[in-house]
Order: sequence, then C-alpha cells, then structure tokens
Amino acid sequence: MKFDKIEKLDDERFRRLTGVKRGTFDKMVQILQQADAAKKIKGGRKYKLRLEDMLLMTLEYIREYRTYFHISQSYGISESSAYKAVKWIEDTLIKHPDFALPGRKELLKNDTEYEVILVDATETPIERPKKKQKRYYSGKKKKHTLKTQVVVDKKSKKVICTSFGNGKKHDFRLFKESQVKINPQIRVLTDSGYQGLKKLHAQTQMPKKRSKKKPLTQEDKRTNQSLSRERVANENVIGLLKRFKIVADRYRNRRKRFALRFNLIAAIYNWELNT
Repeated sequence: MKFDKIEKLDDERFRRLTGVKRGTFDKMVQILQQADAAKKIKGGRKYKLRLEDMLLMTLEYIREYRTYFHISQSYGISESSAYKAVKWIEDTLIKHPDFALPGRKELLKNDTEYEVILVDATETPIERPKKKQKRYYSGKKKKHTLKTQVVVDKKSKKVICTSFGNGKKHDFRLFKESQVKINPQIRVLTDSGYQGLKKLHAQTQMPKKRSKKKPLTQEDKRTNQSLSRERVANENVIGLLKRFKIVADRYRNRRKRFALRFNLIAAIYNWELNT
C-alpha cells in the first residue's frame, strides 16, 4: 500500500493503520528529508521509493510485524531493498533528539521534574536460540523471552529509560545491572519482583507479600490495592507500546536490534504525549 492511497484518510483511521498520529508522521518525514538531503551531498544510490512510502513501509513492519518478503511484494521492491529501507529509517529516527528517551541521568538531577516513578518489567517471546537456550528461558512465561525494564513517570506517563536482559534474569537483578540511580527525593513504586530495592532506595514502595505464618491483614490488603491502582499506569503504558506487534509477538529478528526498536517505539509514544 502506497502513501497516496491513505493520504486522504481521517486522523482516526490513519492512526489505526500506521500506529502513529498524522502529525507524528509528518514530523518523521521532515527528519528523513533532512537526513536524505545530507546523504545526497555525500553521494550514493537513489531509493526506489519516495520517503513517505519508505516510512509507511517501516511503520507497517513494526506495527503488523509481517515478513520482509510480504512487505516487499506489497511495495514492488526486492526483499533486501525492504530490509535496507527499514533499517535506514529506524537508524535515522532513533538518532534524532526528538525521538530519544530522556535517559537514566534525568533521575539523578537535583532539580528533577519527577516526583513518583513506576518501575516494571515485561517480556517478549523469541525464537528458540540455537545456543545458550537456558539463558533465555523464562520460567514465568514457560518460553524463551527477552526482558525489558520500563521506567515511567507517574504524572506525565512518559517513558524515562529502558533496560534489557534475557528472559531468565530476575527483575531486581536486571535493575541492578541497568545501573539506574535515583534521586533520594523521588518515590518509586514497583511490584513484588523487586524485593531488595528498598535497601538501595529508601523511598521505594511495593506490595507486601503474605506467607504461611504471616497472612496479610485487612490493612495490608487495602495498602496493596492502593499501590496496585497507582502502578497500573505502567501496565497501561506497556500495553500502548505493544500495539506495535514487533515487541508483542514472537520476535524473529536478530536480538541485537530489539533494544533499538523498543526504544524507538517508546520515543514515538513520548512524542505523541506532547502533541
């Protein structure tokens, strides 16, 4: 499907098809035009598709997660050309400041704008690896996965930073290895998978776990329910990110580009919060 066929769609249908707002699409085209102009100065082969079609193809790929073969047939190009076009679009957008995440350094600033942050992890299924299969096997999901830690600002619902690991890695271990340092004034809300975080950050709150000898009191249950209502914002953000099926369905590509694609989707989500 070429851009000419969807250009006249209303805003709601345009977003349903591409996964982004029309204004976001226009901003992306502007960034790509600047990058393409700089590339032409250096010289190089011309693309077979115009930039709007290349961007639409990339969004279609990460939104629907069809194979490069199916997409190339829809646009009348070779499979290798489709791969190169998608790769260039992704690399160009992720390097632009408008589509970059704030980063973990923002959490250490004394004049930080964040009062409460939410920390949670999500898993994406992958193809069974040929080597080191046990590292990627998630006992929770009963399949091979990649784990992503997402840090979200509770007030603005903005994704601050992400970290990545294999499916076997525990949530708290992933947090420690991510080297995320948080200002002592910021309150942190997590689930019970981050037991031990309170020793590193005093302003951490998480649900209280029951045991056979110490069942939860009614007050504990009310506190846990209150925390769950606050933490659900992070689950909602992750759900919005996973409207792009490339991070929701079984990931077939090389694992080294997964972080780039997840961060690009998170950056697109952040951009649309302010538009």
